Amino acid sequence: MSDRAGEEERKVANAAHELFLLGRKTVEARAVLAALQDQLSDANNRLEDAQHVEQLIEANQQLVLAILLTQSDAIAAPQVEELLLFQELREANAQLVIAALSAQDLQATAELALGQQKSILAMVAHELRNPLTPISLIAERMVRLPSDQLPRMRELIEGQLQHISQLVDDLLDVSRASTGKLRIHRCEVDMLRILNAAVDACRPVMIARNQQFDVALPDTSLLMSGDPVRLAQILHNLLGNAAKYTQAGGRISMVVTVEAEQLRISISDNGIGVTAKALPLIFDPYVQDAHAIGFNSAGLGIGLTVVRELVEAHGGTVKGMSEGHGKGSEFVVMLPLSV
Repeated sequence: MSDRAGEEERKVANAAHELFLLGRKTVEARAVLAALQDQLSDANNRLEDAQHVEQLIEANQQLVLAILLTQSDAIAAPQVEELLLFQELREANAQLVIAALSAQDLQATAELALGQQKSILAMVAHELRNPLTPISLIAERMVRLPSDQLPRMRELIEGQLQHISQLVDDLLDVSRASTGKLRIHRCEVDMLRILNAAVDACRPVMIARNQQFDVALPDTSLLMSGDPVRLAQILHNLLGNAAKYTQAGGRISMVVTVEAEQLRISISDNGIGVTAKALPLIFDPYVQDAHAIGFNSAGLGIGLTVVRELVEAHGGTVKGMSEGHGKGSEFVVMLPLSV
């Protein structure tokens, strides 16, 4: 009986010793964990590219390995099941790190979008307020003006109201396009008449700015299926942009040709041009080239967005080209003609 009791005491002593070792290893593991967490924190602050992401994943995996090895050293060598569990933990840990980084990216994207929305609202408020100032001043002076000056004041008010109306229409078109609600009312139209009307409407603006306006149009009818109001809007926006971003005394040209049952409209100028950085984004809403902001008028950067949406709604394409800042620009619209 004494031998059996002694054996039991030895087992208890061994178990107590194993528990003591396990406790000490756990304390050591916690220290390792704290050190690795500090390293992870530092690595997270230095994340700049994919290499840093891999370093962070590896550090997390070392943390898992340290804990598992500490526990296994205190008891017995790791078994096959434990190795499989460790591999699963490594994979889960990598996914966790990637998910955390993705969440950070999403948060940064959301904050950027919110900042852009605030900037857009500020621009809209600024653009809507600008025409109201001269209207208010004219309204105050009209009661004291001689009758012969009233027609001129009325023209000024009508011009500012037209500017507000165009701005609101463009904003509504961008909103409709983003929600898939942009509609056109097709009928058989002669593009030659629409082109001539656009030239007549835009030429006075260019004359006022002492800009040379060269036009080359075919001498035959150009029949197509489209919305005459929207087609005119495309031309007005492109010609208006050319006049707006070309200095006084500059040159603007519109050349219209027919190529394989496609109507090709080229509108070019020798104005301020578009930088290589902004060129791929010029048709995106609320995007403006840095050097174009404040040139003649601030604008919202939605005119070209409307052009693209309307051209594509007619089954056509539009492309913008420029050799850089100060080297002018060219926009080419392709529209399908009726067969």
